[in-house]
Amino acid sequence: MKSCIICFVMFIAFSFAQNKTKGMGMEQKFETATLGGGCFWCTEAIYQQLNGVIKVESGYSGGTVSNPSYEEVCTGRTNHAEVIQVTFNPAVLSYKELLNVFFHMHDPTTLNRQGADVGTQYRSVIFYRSEEQKKAAYDVIKEVASAKVWDDPIVTEVTPFSNFYKAENYHQNYYNEHSNQPYCRMVINPKLSKFRREFSSKLKK
Repeated sequence: MKSCIICFVMFIAFSFAQNKTKGMGMEQKFETATLGGGCFWCTEAIYQQLNGVIKVESGYSGGTVSNPSYEEVCTGRTNHAEVIQVTFNPAVLSYKELLNVFFHMHDPTTLNRQGADVGTQYRSVIFYRSEEQKKAAYDVIKEVASAKVWDDPIVTEVTPFSNFYKAENYHQNYYNEHSNQPYCRMVINPKLSKFRREFSSKLKK
């Protein structure tokens, strides 16, 4: 009988601790965004430095082939886009704020192209995961167009999310591990400088 009472007291104490943790906001719900804005090395490097971002993975979305390789995607025949999958904390960074960075840090007016990177795999695209994300995407596009951030019309695709295939390991965390590589110095460094300048208040500490 005594042991039963002890077990009951411990159960009550554990339940109280769990509820207290939830009440203190320590149980956080993260969200996911899937975005294509040219070479995923570039977009990964930017979002890794954005406050509120928990994790960034490079990969492929929007195609017709399961588990494609980088070489297959580069042919353009799989119809995948190079994307990043961003896990973020909406209590710190809203989806619209995340998209605002997206539309400032790549050129959403060039069809199937970002600079010297040409092909459908480099298209500008948002893969939305809910009606809320879809609405937010169109709202931000309208705001960016109205603000004349870009001279030409925005051609970014807004399409339902269907799949994400993580890219090969050597593509992950690419800039941080290869910052002296010519592409990183010539292409990614200027983008990061612009990002740090325009979004200095949103950088991770």
